[in-house]
Amino acid sequence: MLKESLQSIFTRELNKLKSEIEQYKNEQNLWLIEKSVANSAGNLCLHLIGNLNTYIGAELGQTGYVRDRPLEFSLKNVPKPELISKIELTILVVNAAFDALTDSDLETDYPLIKVVEGGSSIGFMLIHLAGHLSYHLGQINYHRRLLDF
Repeated sequence: MLKESLQSIFTRELNKLKSEIEQYKNEQNLWLIEKSVANSAGNLCLHLIGNLNTYIGAELGQTGYVRDRPLEFSLKNVPKPELISKIELTILVVNAAFDALTDSDLETDYPLIKVVEGGSSIGFMLIHLAGHLSYHLGQINYHRRLLDF
């Protein structure tokens, strides 16, 4: 039950991420940074894609994905269709990893060293990652509403 709930949340939030990126009227505004807005929506999108492909895709799904975290924040002007395609591929990767998990797997230790404080199980890590996704999704929503005019 928890596995299916988490999978549903990740799919829902990644589809919301796709929708937020699609809603930008001016593609260049995806990359705006202004005053106290430290990260662009485009870079936050790349960061979420890298994060989920690392901690769910590579670690749980054994995809072989290799993360370049600094590039997630330094790369600029990735075309909107490419960002959307990367989100769609991430949805597939996340769902494939979840499909291979069992409910009892959620109780086992996460394969990497302890990444976050508070727990070490796969279930705990997935809850953490869902919160991280939602947090940055909210930032992207505000970025779009504030800077895409």
